[in-house]
Amino acid sequence: MDAEKITPVKINEAQAISYAGQIAREMGCKVRKSKFLGGGSFGRAVKITTDSESFVVKLLLAPGMMEKETFDLRLLAENCPVPMPKVLYKRASSPDIPADGYAMSLIPGKSALLSPFLYLSGKAGRMSFADEVTSALHAIHTCTNGKFGDTMAPDSSSWTELYKPFALDILKKTDKAVENGELSAEILRAAQAAWEKFDDIFCEEPARACLIHGDLNTANIMVQRGRVSGFIDPLNSMFADPEYDLFQFDNLTGKRFFLSDTYIKKYGASKNVRVKLAFYGLFNEIYCYFKAGTLIPFIMNPLVENMHKQLEKL
Repeated sequence: MDAEKITPVKINEAQAISYAGQIAREMGCKVRKSKFLGGGSFGRAVKITTDSESFVVKLLLAPGMMEKETFDLRLLAENCPVPMPKVLYKRASSPDIPADGYAMSLIPGKSALLSPFLYLSGKAGRMSFADEVTSALHAIHTCTNGKFGDTMAPDSSSWTELYKPFALDILKKTDKAVENGELSAEILRAAQAAWEKFDDIFCEEPARACLIHGDLNTANIMVQRGRVSGFIDPLNSMFADPEYDLFQFDNLTGKRFFLSDTYIKKYGASKNVRVKLAFYGLFNEIYCYFKAGTLIPFIMNPLVENMHKQLEKL
């Protein structure tokens, strides 16, 4: 785990469509239609339609991501009861396409974040959705390892050994960022207050190093006709504390679907789970800022508020 800043490749929508089409032609496909699907801090996705099929080409904005991301997709797919994208083709960056890219199978439907039907469904429908999602995630968590760490090379004997130095590094970088006027003092105060209680918050060591998706918020849960059709876009998958997967359930629209509450009720949790999730959420969002240089106030501000709120309950 490291928070060293990357220099992302700059790719706009038109370029993404052009590069994806070129990758599809390298695969021997005749492109009938291309559709830009969007992307976050680390990637751009394009839907390619041929005479016989549709698939997705993802262009990675950070060097060194492709081998891990394609490895993680395969590993997660082996342990997940709902579909995940299957890697079809991959290619390294080149002078004509400045980003690494790979093609993967298309998961049908739309993200739960953008599904009005699901969002407006009654409580019973939303709880059924939560049950499907949490059952599938727990199946992933049953894949364990003797060591904690990156899926490709786990090497830490405990979660604290792995995570505590990472959190301290984030705190130090936050302090410098505030000095430089990059981040607000409010963010630093919340991070410092949380760090001072680190040993109390993380007083229970996870019993096992569990495989995690790493970014399972409602934007990365695909649905079709109100049912889960698959998971997409893992990020920083590792063998970790399984609760490190749960803070994303409280982001975006996850709380409307009772996702973290449902997982905790079904499978149990550590005694300090809520303050742990607040810690994970805040430090992860700061990490994402350092990694990609993007600060999203409507995500960050509630995390800062929740960190203080949960510390008061500790």
